[in-house]
Amino acid sequence: MENMILALHIVVCLILVLLVLLQSGKEGMGVIFGGGSQSLFGGTGAGGILVKLTTLVAVIFVVTSLSYNILTSRKMEHESTILNLSTDDPSLPDAAPSDQPQASPADAAPDQPAPGSSP
Repeated sequence: MENMILALHIVVCLILVLLVLLQSGKEGMGVIFGGGSQSLFGGTGAGGILVKLTTLVAVIFVVTSLSYNILTSRKMEHESTILNLSTDDPSLPDAAPSDQPQASPADAAPDQPAPGSSP
């Protein structure tokens, strides 16, 4: 169901972009990009049809957005995340033992140099 809604949402997004780009501007920035009075639908344009189609596709866009969000949020409630794990959980694996032997305190280098050595 989620995949169907997501696929429909992507198709609706593409259609919405095309419908917005087909509409003629109000002689503002549209003139810069070659808008003006030239239009695919004539001088008056197809404002009524395109506006109604754009509104319908925008409503479908909002419905698919909300429905996909609701479906995925319900799914997330039942899944476990790493944030739900406690640090005292005995089922968690302990730290892996290191392969190198640990140095004894006698083998460790002293913090201060010996009294007769040069720095």
